[in-house]
Amino acid sequence: MYQHSAHAAHPAAGAPAGVLEPEAPGGEALYYQRCTWCGTAMYHRVLCPVCRGSDLRTERSAGTGTVRHSTVVHRNTPAARNVSLIEMAEGFVVRGRVMGPPVGIHCGDRVRLSTAKDPVRGEPVFQLVDEPYRAWS
Repeated sequence: MYQHSAHAAHPAAGAPAGVLEPEAPGGEALYYQRCTWCGTAMYHRVLCPVCRGSDLRTERSAGTGTVRHSTVVHRNTPAARNVSLIEMAEGFVVRGRVMGPPVGIHCGDRVRLSTAKDPVRGEPVFQLVDEPYRAWS
């Protein structure tokens, strides 16, 4: 399903995009799709959600984004964890987890892809780019 070279793994033609792939020792890459007809970026789709085109090319994300929504989940887990929707710089949205205290993740926080993966769900894991300034009263 994937073609491997000495330095990187790249999705083979016809392979589903929108997956984490090891790129080099200690690093990972997030691949997404872009519609060749209208240019819409998307994560793990078969058809473009805008024009319904099926001609999608796979691209590598820079790995930076912004938290658009974050919630704390307490079920089916020994400790509370966050589930976040991250809007990536390329324009697609991906569900993942942001490292740190679950109640400390807020909309608008800038994040980048981490080298870790969620061990249970296999979703991307992100870390905060900078500690946001918040006035505590």
